Amino acid sequence: MIRLNASDPGFGHAFNELVNARREAEPQVARDVRMIIEAVRQDGDNAVQAFTDKFDGHDLDASGWRIEQAECEAALDGLEPGLRAALELARDRIAAYHEKQCPADSDDTDDAGVRLGARWRAVDSAGIYVPGGRAAYPSSVLMNAVPAKVAGVRRLVMVTPTPKGEANPLVLAAARIAGVDEIWRIGGAQAIAAIAYGTERIDAVDVVTGPGNAWVAEAKRQVYGVVGIDMVAGPSEIVVVADAKNDPDWIAADLLSQSEHDPTSQSILFTDDAAFADAVSAAIDLQIGTLATKDVARASWDANGAIVLVPDLAAACPLVNRLAPEHLELAIDDPDQMFPLIHHAGSVFLGRHTPEAVGDYVAGPNHVLPTGRRARFASGLSVLDFMKRTSFLALDGEALAAIGPAAVALAEAEGLPAHAKSVALRLARAG
Repeated sequence: MIRLNASDPGFGHAFNELVNARREAEPQVARDVRMIIEAVRQDGDNAVQAFTDKFDGHDLDASGWRIEQAECEAALDGLEPGLRAALELARDRIAAYHEKQCPADSDDTDDAGVRLGARWRAVDSAGIYVPGGRAAYPSSVLMNAVPAKVAGVRRLVMVTPTPKGEANPLVLAAARIAGVDEIWRIGGAQAIAAIAYGTERIDAVDVVTGPGNAWVAEAKRQVYGVVGIDMVAGPSEIVVVADAKNDPDWIAADLLSQSEHDPTSQSILFTDDAAFADAVSAAIDLQIGTLATKDVARASWDANGAIVLVPDLAAACPLVNRLAPEHLELAIDDPDQMFPLIHHAGSVFLGRHTPEAVGDYVAGPNHVLPTGRRARFASGLSVLDFMKRTSFLALDGEALAAIGPAAVALAEAEGLPAHAKSVALRLARAG
C-alpha cells in the first residue's frame, strides 16, 4: 500500500506515478485476442467450440450451446424468496432510473421555414457479456439487460462462460426477470467475436456491452466499428474522500469492496487526518483476514492501494479529478458543497450513509462505469448505449431559397461543383 502526503516535497512526482500506473492488459493479450477473433471469423462455430473446450473445459455439443428459457425459469423458481425479492427490487429500481434517460424526439420548423428534427430508435439487437470465471454476477445481468429492454431492444442476447459446463443459477434467474431473449454458453474473446461477426448458430448483434476480463475488454476494443460497444473497461477502482468523523471500519469496508474484485483493482483514500488514516489502515488489515476473498483483496491492496494525506479536504478535489475514478465516495458532512468541484468521476456517492456497494445492486444508476481515467471523457452505461439518433430535415421552395445560396457558395469554395449544382438547379427552377 502506498502512503502519500501532499505536503511532502516529492508528492507531485509520487502522485503522478499513482495516476499513471498501468494496471491493464499487456501487448500479448492484444495479440492473443486478435488470433481468437480471426479464428472465429474464419471458422465460426468450430472455433468457438474449440476455444470453449480449451478455456472452459467442456464440449458445447455435449453440454449444450444454448441455455433455454425453461432452465432460467427453473432457476428463478428455485431461489430463496428473499433473494428473489432482492433481484426484483433491483430490477425495478434500475428500470425506473433508466426510463428517465429515454430521449425525446424533436420536430420543429425554424425561422427560415426549414423543418428540422431528430428521431431516436433502439438498435435491433444487442449482446451483453456476463462474467462467469473468477466470479458470476447477477447484478451485471440486470445492469446491462434492463437498460437495453427499456431502450426497446427487440433481440437481447447474453453470452456467459460456464466453466465445466455449469451455469450459475443466480445469473440465469436474473436473465429471466430482466427479459433476456437468448443465452449462449460461451465466454471470453471468442464469445465477443461470435456475437459481433455471427456464426452458423449465432446471429450477429448491433451493440455489445458488459464487463469482463482483460481478454474480453480487448476483444470489445478490436470489434468496435463492426458493432457498437459501451466502453473498454479495465480493473475496478474506488476513491474515498473522508474526514475523521467517519467510522474507520466503514471506510475500510468501502475500500475493500473494490479490492476484493481482482488483484489489479485499486482503492484510494484521501483524508486530512493522519490518525484517521492510521485507523483505516489498521481496520483494513483486520478486515481482510475475515474475508472469503482475502487473498485477492490482500494482493490488490498491497499492490494498488493508497492513502493520501491532504492539508484539507478541498485540496483533494483537483487530485480526484486527475484520477477520474470509476467510483467516488464523498464521506463528509456536506458532500453537496464539494460535489460541484468534482468534474471527472464515473459515479459519485454522497454522504456517510451512501456506500458504493449499494450502487452495485439496488440504488438504480448503472454500475457499468468508465475505469482507467476514462471518466474524463466517458460515461456509465445508459439507455443511450442501446439507441441511435437519426436527424431529418425538410425544405419547401421558399426555405430552399432562403438558405440554398449559402450552400452553393460553400460548395463552390470547397471545389465540389456537383454539390453546388444539386442546390443551384432547384433554386433556378424555383426562380
